[in-house]
Amino acid sequence: MTRELTVADLRALKGKRQFLTMHVDTPSEAAAAAEAGIEMFTCEVDAMLPEIRKAAPTAFIQAAHSPGTVHDESSAIREGFKALEMGASCIYFAGSLRLVHAMASEGIPVSGHVGLVPRWATWTNFRSIGKTPQEAASIYRRVKDYEQAGAWAVEMEVVPVSVAEWITRSTSLVTLGMGCGAGCDSQYLFSCDVLGTGTSRTPRHGKQYADLASEELRLQQLRVNAFKAFAEDVRGRGYPEKRHEVHVDEAVLVAAKALVS
Repeated sequence: MTRELTVADLRALKGKRQFLTMHVDTPSEAAAAAEAGIEMFTCEVDAMLPEIRKAAPTAFIQAAHSPGTVHDESSAIREGFKALEMGASCIYFAGSLRLVHAMASEGIPVSGHVGLVPRWATWTNFRSIGKTPQEAASIYRRVKDYEQAGAWAVEMEVVPVSVAEWITRSTSLVTLGMGCGAGCDSQYLFSCDVLGTGTSRTPRHGKQYADLASEELRLQQLRVNAFKAFAEDVRGRGYPEKRHEVHVDEAVLVAAKALVS
């Protein structure tokens, strides 16, 4: 694909093959994920967004505003378009359905969030959502509400596999599964869990494929050692050497002093 992926491209994959979604925090992660063939990224709407877009020009980028930025219809539309101008392909929004509808009505692609929604976890605690018939039905109804509001996709987080599969088959929305097995339309993980850079324990649904935290500690020690060596070299008169300096004939200095005297 030599152009930016679109909603239409990803919708066309529903029921055909599962695509990949990764939350990225930096342009370097975005470039690496794009080279690895990951189709969709999630990130924040902040100063890093244009750089992430530049690093991955063909990826589909779902971007989330910080809580409170989008708080009424006017701010939803204004901030939604601003994020698209910064490089987002879609707005992630887990708040009011009327604000989802406001953005979608103006042609702004919006995705929602069901199951374990971290910003709402005070009402549920951090656990799998959908283990009871009531909870499973509630997730189903919420997805249908997103459909009616005009969303095109929905993240499902830590929902039981059979419930996630049932809902994925029952909705026109593209489902992004995190901790929901292999039945959703996209498999979604955070880069910190994949790369081993997280500061907290890897969640049950996460899988670590690299240990960049240990590598960063090693690199940091190399930095410290290099700076110490530089300091000791200066104090011991080992740096600078003649090869690091520029010299002129004594006559040049004599002539310069004469010009200012």
